[in-house]
Amino acid sequence: MHFDDNIRLVFSTESGRIKEEKQVETAPKGDGIVRIRRETKGRKGKGATTISGLELPEKELKALAKELKKKSGVGGSVKDFIIEIQGDQRDIAKAFLENKGYTVKLAGG
Repeated sequence: MHFDDNIRLVFSTESGRIKEEKQVETAPKGDGIVRIRRETKGRKGKGATTISGLELPEKELKALAKELKKKSGVGGSVKDFIIEIQGDQRDIAKAFLENKGYTVKLAGG
């Protein structure tokens, strides 16, 4: 029997239900510099500020994003260990992260 990587077994006639083991994702290792960029690609011309390079667990990253969204007064999300904030919030994000003790670099247009 051939198993495809995209298919997972959830029930077996021999052993009944099979519990799926959750894989814990870890933040990608960076060079210790937090990069803040302004992006419009894939957003129908609307700008967004993306923050990458934070080597934090997902739970802490979401808490930091929540604080930052509250400080800037806009919405946002966390995707693949990158914080996305609506609009051009680079200056607010830079000041906020520098106060937290991070080395911050503005990148991109």
